[in-house]
Amino acid sequence: MLYQAYEIQRSWMNSVSAMASISAEMLTNPANPLGYTAFGPMAANALDVFAHATAHYGKPAFGITEIETDGKVYPVIEATVVNRPFGDLKRFRLDGVDDDRPKLLIVAPMSGHYATLLRGTVERMLQQYEVYITDWADAKTVPLHEGHFDLDDYIDYLIEFLEYIEQVKPGQRPHMMAVCQPSVPAYAATALLNLHKSPATPKTLTMMGGPIDTRESPTTVNNHAMERPIEWFRQSVIATVPMNYRGAGRKVYPGFMQLSAFMSMNLQSHMMSHYEMFKHLTVGDEESAQATKDFYDEYRAVCDMTAEFYLQTVEEVFQTHSIPNNAFRHKGEVVDLHAITDTALLAIEGERDDISGLGQTKAALKLADGLSDDKKRYYMAEGAGHYGIFNGSRWRNKVAPVVEEFIAAHS
Repeated sequence: MLYQAYEIQRSWMNSVSAMASISAEMLTNPANPLGYTAFGPMAANALDVFAHATAHYGKPAFGITEIETDGKVYPVIEATVVNRPFGDLKRFRLDGVDDDRPKLLIVAPMSGHYATLLRGTVERMLQQYEVYITDWADAKTVPLHEGHFDLDDYIDYLIEFLEYIEQVKPGQRPHMMAVCQPSVPAYAATALLNLHKSPATPKTLTMMGGPIDTRESPTTVNNHAMERPIEWFRQSVIATVPMNYRGAGRKVYPGFMQLSAFMSMNLQSHMMSHYEMFKHLTVGDEESAQATKDFYDEYRAVCDMTAEFYLQTVEEVFQTHSIPNNAFRHKGEVVDLHAITDTALLAIEGERDDISGLGQTKAALKLADGLSDDKKRYYMAEGAGHYGIFNGSRWRNKVAPVVEEFIAAHS
């Protein structure tokens, strides 16, 4: 009933949002005398902010059309090169640039948001690399007959994607970058590929704000996962997809619940952001207001993840700490982190990260004790929060150059 209740509420809020938007347009219409008073524009701006805050957002497009690099502007070619039920592999390349550029797989989180949340990450890395990215599906759109998808399947997908990329240019091993939650499956996939001496073994793995060992500097997110048994999560946050979606009947952790949880963590900050948007509109600063709108268009576009993936992640990563305890298994096979000997590791953390605390990602370097120290590096982005390590000016100017330097050193 939870999902059905949300759908009713969403339909009602969409209507309210549309009415607010229409009312705002009417108040600013040149034919309306109220538009020439102090009240009219102020009320219109308030209604505009309300309409934006209550609207429903679908999956955004990447929309990357061109990239400037080395003083030239190149068109960007976007293509889906591997299509799988629970996620595709997308490729971005510059038209007119040599195909011998290093290949980089960016692993997007399966955590309630679409891969487009990493648009800025892709844009920056396109300056130096041919970029591939995991484009995970919204679980409510995947029919039941496609089967299940858990953490083991996630790892299998990453291995399959790396094998595809390596075959594009045989002998040219790809690089991999995992942002936040996928640091765990990317780390595990790297260990398995090293163990089996696969030609698709990544040359480098960059982990950014990943929960490798959540016992280090635990955050509110970590504490929430530890406070209750796994059965509580199974009973309280798992819902059934309603009949109006292709994935009807599938058990999922709904994206709207994930969004509500993250919004409530920083509710005051989000309220202030919308108040600032209102002030920008009032003084005619459309550019600043639009920047806030663009952020929330992306942030509030959410998707569902399968129940089995969510529950396994909570249990393995946040409760039993199977990765740092060297007890994690992939389909019965122990993931031996000591086997990582041929992939250089870079751990990046944000000084003010309130989702993955300091030390959680760095732990990966210590656990890979079979890897020589000259193939390990740690970088802390001063002043950066969770999103600042992969998006925004700090990412572009401070973090990305560190990644590029590390990849160049181990290519």
